[in-house]
Amino acid sequence: MEYNQEKLLEVKDLKKYFPITGGLFRKTIGSVKAVDGVDLYIKRGETLGLVGESGCGKSTLGRVILRLIDATNGEIKYEGKNILKLRREQMRELRKKMQIIFQDPYASLNPRMTVGDIIGEPMDIYNLAKGHKREEKVLELLNIVGLGTQHIRRYPHEFSGGQRQRIGIARALAVDPELIICDEPVSALDVSVRSQVLNLMQELQQKYELTYLFISHDLSVVKHISDRISVMYLGKVVEISEKNTLYRKPLHPYTQALLSAIPIPDPEIKRERIILEGDVPTPINPPKGCRFSTRCQYAKPICSQQEPVLKDIGFEHFVACHLY
Repeated sequence: MEYNQEKLLEVKDLKKYFPITGGLFRKTIGSVKAVDGVDLYIKRGETLGLVGESGCGKSTLGRVILRLIDATNGEIKYEGKNILKLRREQMRELRKKMQIIFQDPYASLNPRMTVGDIIGEPMDIYNLAKGHKREEKVLELLNIVGLGTQHIRRYPHEFSGGQRQRIGIARALAVDPELIICDEPVSALDVSVRSQVLNLMQELQQKYELTYLFISHDLSVVKHISDRISVMYLGKVVEISEKNTLYRKPLHPYTQALLSAIPIPDPEIKRERIILEGDVPTPINPPKGCRFSTRCQYAKPICSQQEPVLKDIGFEHFVACHLY
């Protein structure tokens, strides 16, 4: 599939700090730097995979992009407009174009609402369809995600995990979005169901010309669905590249370590495993210079003193490392 080179979404120096309070008067004594200066872009019609260890800021980044939580600093440009400067009414209108599929299909659906009401609620909010037309649209969406018309009156507890995630996908599609943030949408599903949901998402992307930001810690899943991949470590993006280039020739030592952990389904092929020493530093007080320097086997004195910038080394392959 060929993609339009237009940048649908562009993030520049995005930061999100969560304050830490303490003492008798609950004064701010520090902050958790969940997202700390992220730069990336997503082209219209592509899937950008976002990977990293748990706690690196992936899900927070997705929620900040949608303004579900407010950014501390930076820019988020959607079709060239900085959405952080939009008023509440303007942002409400833009939300039709930007939707999210949550990680937990058990917690993201209201147990007191029927499937028809869950999928139809976004249409009610934006006055997109009413009465008979609303029900027709809900039935159409159920059919699109592989569920039947008999499911419209049922409640979430009557479905399996895979079916619930299909309902979540149908709800995201209800307002005809352009960009969907997929926050680990298959991590809570059985392996056999994952492939079905991933294939469904790819079919929907081609049919409706959707753009995905696919957040996951599963590198094999990301390789299957993504066009480009962005690697995060401790609140920062350390490498971005086209997926085949990244898997064939990872440049950042952290990316190399992540890829070395992927199992190979062939006992004859052996891969050298890179074992990272030490624990992930705290985002409250991250290391100076390169965040990965405390665990990197190639670390030089400059790595603990100067923070590397994300630079293009050719063919849209970006890496933040003093080795390059």
